[in-house]
Amino acid sequence: MAPESLSVAQARRIALAAQGFLDPRPGGATDMRHLRRVLRRLHLIQMDSVNVLQRAHFMPLYSRLGPYPTELLERAAYRKPRELFEFWGHEASLITTDLQPLFRWRMARAEDFAWGSMVRVVREQPDLVRWVLDEVRGRGPITAAEIEHDAPRSKDHWGWNWSVVKQALEWLFFTGQVTAAERTSSFARRYDLPERVLPSAVLNAPTPAYQDAVRALVELAARALGVAAEPELRDYFRLPVEGFKQAVNELVDDQVLRPVTVKGWKHPAYLHREARIPRWVRAATLVSPFDPLIWERGRTERLFDLSYRIEIYVPAPQRLYGYYVLPFLLGDRFVARVDLKADRKAGVLRIPAAWLEPAADEEETAAALAIELHRLAGWLGLHTVELPERGDFAEPLSSALGAVP
Repeated sequence: MAPESLSVAQARRIALAAQGFLDPRPGGATDMRHLRRVLRRLHLIQMDSVNVLQRAHFMPLYSRLGPYPTELLERAAYRKPRELFEFWGHEASLITTDLQPLFRWRMARAEDFAWGSMVRVVREQPDLVRWVLDEVRGRGPITAAEIEHDAPRSKDHWGWNWSVVKQALEWLFFTGQVTAAERTSSFARRYDLPERVLPSAVLNAPTPAYQDAVRALVELAARALGVAAEPELRDYFRLPVEGFKQAVNELVDDQVLRPVTVKGWKHPAYLHREARIPRWVRAATLVSPFDPLIWERGRTERLFDLSYRIEIYVPAPQRLYGYYVLPFLLGDRFVARVDLKADRKAGVLRIPAAWLEPAADEEETAAALAIELHRLAGWLGLHTVELPERGDFAEPLSSALGAVP
């Protein structure tokens, strides 16, 4: 029987196991089987355009598999038979294609969930939206830039500029009328019709009722998190309040979720029936700011005692740790954080700052992080790891980096 209460240490190990950090790394070449194993655990991967180190969607696989060919993820997302599709899951995401029917309610209710500019364009300029869809139908896959200059203009109107064309495409994307066929080298979406992109088995799958879809997504979130309070269960797929509590109650009634208490947590917690409590975790990896392990910052603080905020949009003089900071997971704790930048032209992994977390062992952390930074640099195709420029951990880490063969 699952326990009625958990310590924070137990909850932490449960979460790491559920997220795949206890799965053995590939002993040889990483292939699609390894990629699918991670995707079956996470169900989706967040995307982000920031490329100061590596595109966000590549990093969760690295954190769980180690260095792997990024072409595997590109193939799964943008080559037939597609195993991933782009949609708004947890922000912009790559989601396993089998879940596409579970998001059709969001597509059907786009006016309730899409942001203002998309809703305005379909309300105020429906002819433009229809024209854009016709362009995709006739010329897809295409980017917004390929059709913005062809947009029809009216003498009694100032005309539609590129941003409005992009808004129309994003409306069509949100409603599921078009989807992402691929990405350009500059990370722009190339849009096409779903029937030319997604597997027919996915498109022909029945559309579940709204409440059934919410329940399924809550269950998947709970499985991916292992143990979770309600805020993070909702946050995983950015679910609305409507129907959420009913879904949780039904899953409890069916013994899929078991209510538990976690020491120090204010919210009630739920343990998934497939969750396991490992005795130890032996991870040693950097984790992206967009990794599902640390998506929900309140949960991150409760589980790991790590107060983490991404500071990309913070003015440089006000940043505490740096621009693109990755926490370093060693065992079952985050023990350091490093601000990183891939200088691809120079072939150098730069470390603008390095910081040690309270209670972390300085020598052990420095040695493990130095090895990890060299591994990351190799994966990124960089031949040199530069010494840290600042931070309370810069000197010990510099010494450790110098000791790595």
